[in-house]
Amino acid sequence: MEIINTIGRRKTSVARIYMKPGKGEISVNNRTIETYFPFDLHQIVVKQPLALVGVDGTYDITINVDGGGIKGQAEAARMAIARALCEINEEHRGTLKKEGFLTRDSRMVERKKPGRRKARRKFQFSKR
Repeated sequence: MEIINTIGRRKTSVARIYMKPGKGEISVNNRTIETYFPFDLHQIVVKQPLALVGVDGTYDITINVDGGGIKGQAEAARMAIARALCEINEEHRGTLKKEGFLTRDSRMVERKKPGRRKARRKFQFSKR
């Protein structure tokens, strides 16, 4: 089996992953997953598709993430891993789709508009 390359996005984060058979090592931006995502919650989010399908520890994954915050990066990596698992075995698609790992969460921060304090917040109204 060759190396599988997929992409995942969340908010302004973009994650590109390279997955190949191995011992289950995950590196993020040339660092281990434990040093890049110090919180256990973000590590669990990244590994969710692998645990759901039951192939945890059978693939080496190299992740390149860019943009956004730490949570958006973790969820972008989760989406990319789920897409790669679908490329490896099409039978996984149903379980991953049911959990929502293949759906792009497109919610982003609304831009600030001119003449306003924030995106929707207006200046305080003074009657007199």
